[in-house]
Amino acid sequence: MKVVLKGKKALVGGATSGLGKAVAVEFAKYGASVTLVSHSEDKLKELREELANDDGQQHDYLVADYSDFDAYQKIIKEYFDSNEIDILLNNTQGPPSGNVSDFDIDDYQEAFDLLFKVNCQTTLLALPAMKRKRFGRIINASSFTVKEPSEDLVLSNTMRVAWLSWNKSLADFYADDGITVNTIMTGNFDTQRITKLTEKISKQQNISPEEALQQRLEKIPAGRLGQPEEWAHLAAFLASDYASYLTGAAIPLDGGMKQSL
Repeated sequence: MKVVLKGKKALVGGATSGLGKAVAVEFAKYGASVTLVSHSEDKLKELREELANDDGQQHDYLVADYSDFDAYQKIIKEYFDSNEIDILLNNTQGPPSGNVSDFDIDDYQEAFDLLFKVNCQTTLLALPAMKRKRFGRIINASSFTVKEPSEDLVLSNTMRVAWLSWNKSLADFYADDGITVNTIMTGNFDTQRITKLTEKISKQQNISPEEALQQRLEKIPAGRLGQPEEWAHLAAFLASDYASYLTGAAIPLDGGMKQSL
């Protein structure tokens, strides 16, 4: 099986590190023209130069901060005023970790803006061109905690469930327009996010970072962290013609960590 994305245009969120960067590299490798989104222009420029560039690919970048929804809304609208895409990876950073006693109502609003409103606005702006062309691939980076909530990720748990529910409705509504909508329920991957969460556990329990990481690994049947490139392989499949009949799915990619059916 050979994935072909030649001639497709992709918008990749959180593109300068972790899962987003791996997806951008993968999409470019298979022929897509990729627009990278992140808040760091220096990193965006650097990555754009690293991407595969053959057969007329034209890579670009968009400087945007997901944590400022009002500013982001203006930036993304201006982008779609003059651009169309075929593939969208919704991928923002996660909100702060903590339990129900750690946050007030403003924290929940900020998490909603970050994990729901940013992604929803981007998706709604991308849809008209996808519908007109009768082709679209919307891929959402989420977490396995939408199925098995973690007590120390209450903001993420709550907002990602709302986002998953909305996307199921979206998938059903646009299924006969050639547009697919799928979500990857991400487990523990070797990213900065997991490093920070592990360091926080290390401090809370007064143990070494290595011990905290080992605790995490013991909960994963595969016995290791996932690699961003493995996540990108699934994203590339979902973006391809091979996945044209797959929509409305929430796919666990977690080394067997999710225990529920």
